[in-house]
Amino acid sequence: MIELPVIPSERKKRPDWLRVKLPAGPDYLRVRQLVDNYKLHTICESGNCPNMGECWGAGTATFMILGNVCTRSCSFCAVATGRPNEYDVDEPRRVAEAIKLMGVKHAVLTSVNRDELKDRGAEIWYQTVRLVKEMSPETTIETLIPDVKGNWDALARMVEGGQEVVSHNMETVERLYRGVRPQAKYIRSLEQIRRTKEMNQRTKSGMMLGLGETADEVYKAMDDLVANGLDILTLGQYLQPTKMHHEVMEWITPEMFNTYREEGLRRGLKYVESGPLVRSSYHAERHVHVPI
Repeated sequence: MIELPVIPSERKKRPDWLRVKLPAGPDYLRVRQLVDNYKLHTICESGNCPNMGECWGAGTATFMILGNVCTRSCSFCAVATGRPNEYDVDEPRRVAEAIKLMGVKHAVLTSVNRDELKDRGAEIWYQTVRLVKEMSPETTIETLIPDVKGNWDALARMVEGGQEVVSHNMETVERLYRGVRPQAKYIRSLEQIRRTKEMNQRTKSGMMLGLGETADEVYKAMDDLVANGLDILTLGQYLQPTKMHHEVMEWITPEMFNTYREEGLRRGLKYVESGPLVRSSYHAERHVHVPI
């Protein structure tokens, strides 16, 4: 999930449970310097993740490969939209070297959508995972991959590098797709998760709440995900990047997030990370131990 902190209005001021500390400290600054020196993109920055201080302070980060310009125009997303530049074939090496220097025990890799590429960037995905494993064999990896638009050969290449978790975010409930993810399809994303599970992978997805969905719609999405082989689900509060993005329709209470977690487990999910500040890669190191 990719969001910036909401710009509060008089009508929907941010509740106290969504307040976070600004990133600081020597470990955070060390990671900051490595990211800059290796000219890497992180979703922590591009999405202004509210957990950046906590994660970077612990010496971890989520790396975004294939550039920082997306071919999609989702109404919730803070990442720049347009026609991306040519991808950097040396990027897999730089990412792998940075992860080794940082001493990362668990790395999360994600990317923008590259719909203009015939293979959707699959070869860069494969090479990045392979090189991280080669340089840091003890490091576990989660890959948060985009919608491949039905290019199942590309999907197969993306997941054969040896990562422990393969994630693809649904982002929202089916009814809201046209407004929130206009270039994506709910059924197609479910199929991508199902095909990933059929390749014997540990599957994961994430959804933002507060976009106008109902509880029954969230429960239906959970059922659909379980039916298509999902193991792990993350649920977090949507935060509006700018006034030009989708409005926050509701602040979901911590109590309701707890209810969603319990309900997800009851419906057959193996692990549910649910809370206002939860994002796709939050506590991701725990997810590698979920049985498949």
